[in-house]
Amino acid sequence: MAFAGKWQTETQEGYDEFCKVLGIPDDIIEKGRDYKLITEVTQDGNDFTWTQLYPADAKVTNKFTVGKECDMETIGGKKFKATVNMEGAALTATFPNYHHTSEICCGKLVETSKAGSVVLKRTSKKI
Repeated sequence: MAFAGKWQTETQEGYDEFCKVLGIPDDIIEKGRDYKLITEVTQDGNDFTWTQLYPADAKVTNKFTVGKECDMETIGGKKFKATVNMEGAALTATFPNYHHTSEICCGKLVETSKAGSVVLKRTSKKI
């Protein structure tokens, strides 16, 4: 239940490079660069609802059960199938263009996304 709660971005590293690798347009990168992303997580055992609130009232909600394939969606509206796994205390998933890991470290939500050698690391505090 460590992931449950509402989180707000505190710091992020590698944002611009990561977005460019994914092909996100420069104007969208600019809008999101300093945005304090809100992530809301509910957890019931291995069942999760993971919602991210983006600028301009955009939001993406994905529901998944650890270890079971599910339907997921990206902020760009791309739908795909993925399996979220638990590796130690970290949740991991492979998206179409990158690999994503979420874990709780020192009371913070730390999300790391890797696309080849480019890494985005976002740290969020509980609010």
